[in-house]
Amino acid sequence: MFNFYFGVGFALVNFVLFLLCYKWFGKAGLFAWIAAATILANLQVVKTIEMFGLVMTLGNVIYGTIYLATDLLNEKYGEKEAKKAVWFGFFTLVMTTIIMQLVLVFEPHESDFAQTHLEALFGLMPRLALGSLTAYLVSQYLDVKLFAKLREKFSRPDQLWIRNNGSTMVSQLIDTFIFCMIAFAGVFSWDVWLQIFFTTYVIKFVVSAASTPFIYIARGFKHTEETQKPGI
Repeated sequence: MFNFYFGVGFALVNFVLFLLCYKWFGKAGLFAWIAAATILANLQVVKTIEMFGLVMTLGNVIYGTIYLATDLLNEKYGEKEAKKAVWFGFFTLVMTTIIMQLVLVFEPHESDFAQTHLEALFGLMPRLALGSLTAYLVSQYLDVKLFAKLREKFSRPDQLWIRNNGSTMVSQLIDTFIFCMIAFAGVFSWDVWLQIFFTTYVIKFVVSAASTPFIYIARGFKHTEETQKPGI
């Protein structure tokens, strides 16, 4: 049960740091958070853990906060800014993948101790990045579009939870399937693959629901750029 209780605390840390990033840095903080989260999620996903007898990967909590960030951008600054943030995260992951693959090419000195560890972390990154980038673009654009559509039908301020959870839970199902097929098909046996797919989506589902109070809190923060007209 350690992983479960520690995981709850871990999720709270992620949410609180997300709030602080937006509170202190405004819209720019959301862009920065998305950039950092895309990298951290792809590093964490190489670690597998067991919870309730099921195999799962890390990275789902921090990845879930990307949807939180884009939904908040969509809510407060408009669909245009949310789409811009999606492309910003896409570029960040592409940049990281290219640079770290070039870093691995350098011949290490005999005193070097980092090469094998870097290879363990970033050696799988091209495949993980391909799966993540494909899933990211498809699901994030779907999330932005669904959020905008739900806002037309559920436009009241107190219906933010419908816009947030409705768009995120659908788009994350697509995201999980695409990523797991590209990143893990053939790497794990199919029974382990199904466990990873199932647990990954369940965790994302739970994270999305648990993040609802935090998006309401974040919406209450006021920043000077909010005086500008949102681009739709």
